[in-house]
Amino acid sequence: MAIPDYQTLMLPLLRLASDRKEHQLRAVTETPADEFALSSEERRELLPSGSQSVFADRVGWARTYLKQAGLINSPRRGFFRITPRGLDLLQERPLRIDVNLLERFPEFLEFRARRREKESASTPDLTASGETPEDALAAAYQTLRADLEAELLQQVKDSSPAFFERLVVELLVKMGYGGSRQDAGRAIGRSGDGGIDGIINEDRLGLDVIYVQAKRWDTTVGRPEIQRFAGALQGQRARKGVFITTSSFSQDAEDYASRIDSRIILIDGARLTRLMVDHNVGVSTVGVYEVKKIDSDFFTEG
Repeated sequence: MAIPDYQTLMLPLLRLASDRKEHQLRAVTETPADEFALSSEERRELLPSGSQSVFADRVGWARTYLKQAGLINSPRRGFFRITPRGLDLLQERPLRIDVNLLERFPEFLEFRARRREKESASTPDLTASGETPEDALAAAYQTLRADLEAELLQQVKDSSPAFFERLVVELLVKMGYGGSRQDAGRAIGRSGDGGIDGIINEDRLGLDVIYVQAKRWDTTVGRPEIQRFAGALQGQRARKGVFITTSSFSQDAEDYASRIDSRIILIDGARLTRLMVDHNVGVSTVGVYEVKKIDSDFFTEG
C-alpha cells in the first residue's frame, strides 16, 4: 500500500499513546508502520534529502499537529504523552483525526493563524492538502528533476557521436571507473572491433576491465545488438560489459542480457540522464536548500 499521509497517522499515534505512558517518537515509529502493513521498502523510502525516511517524517508531523491541538504534550525532552483532552477525543471513537477535526481546539486555530501570518497570500495551505512541508518540497524537487532530465537527454541526443563518447568517459570516471580522465580517454575508442567501442578499467588499479558499447541512437536497441556485443565479449574472453544508449532497450534485449553468462549492464537514455544528474555531469548547481530537523538525541535526558 502507499505510505499514509501525516493526517492518516494522527489517530493511530494518539491510540498508541492511550496507555498514558511516556513514549519516545523514534522508538514507536514501527508500531504504526506495522498497523498499516508497510513493506520493508516503504519503511526505508527516504526523502530526496536522504536525511530521514518518508514514513518517520510523516509520523513526526502527526505528533506535531496533535501537540498543537493539545491532544498530547511533551513531559520531557524527546518524549510525548496523551493529555486528558486526547483521552476525551478517543472516547468519541472518531473514525479519523485530521486538520478539520483539530480546528475545534482554539490552540490549534492559533497555531494555524501563526503559520498563515508567515505565508504569503498566494502560498497554498499545505496542511489542508495532507502534505507535509517535506512532501511538498520533495514533489517540487521531483518535478524540477524530471524536467531537467528530459532537457538533458535532448541535449545529449543533439550532440555529435564523438562528444557522446567523451560524455560517457566523463560519467564513468565520475562514477569511479577508469582511473584518471587521461587513462580513461585512451581506453575508450581504442578497440573498435567486434562490436566493442572501448575498454575502461573497472577500478583505479586496473585489476579488471569493462568493455563498453556507447550508441547515440534514437531507435530502440533490440536483442540482435546485445547478442553481437555479448559475442564480442566472448571473443575477448571478457566477463563484463556496459551497453549505453540514448534510446531504450526492447524487452527481448533486457531478457537476453539477464540470462547470459556474461554480465552486461544496460543503460538507456532515462537511466543515463539520472546518472549524469547524480554525478554532476553536464549539469551545475544553481542553489542549495538545507533542510534541518530537531536532533532528538540532543534533547534526550538520561
